[in-house]
Amino acid sequence: MDDEEPLADYMARRDSRIGRLRAVHACGPQRGEHVDPEQPRLIQRWNGSAWEVFTVAANLSEARKLLRPADTESPAQESAQPARSPLAPGRGRHRKQR
Repeated sequence: MDDEEPLADYMARRDSRIGRLRAVHACGPQRGEHVDPEQPRLIQRWNGSAWEVFTVAANLSEARKLLRPADTESPAQESAQPARSPLAPGRGRHRKQR
């Protein structure tokens, strides 16, 4: 097979994932992140071959702070630009055609 990835490229791609974190429910079956937000979460780290327990978070908001610290910046640090509507002005039937 000529389309196989060279071993060096595969190893570099695999090694780039080492240290990645994820949050899972500490008790019971694995469910969506949004289910039972007040339940504790296990923070796991990928070691290259398996997920291992890294730490424990008290609830979903604490887990998010550990996983995505850039998302938890204070609102004062956001830009002062006014929010724009995601919709364009459009030419719907409710507008008069001239």
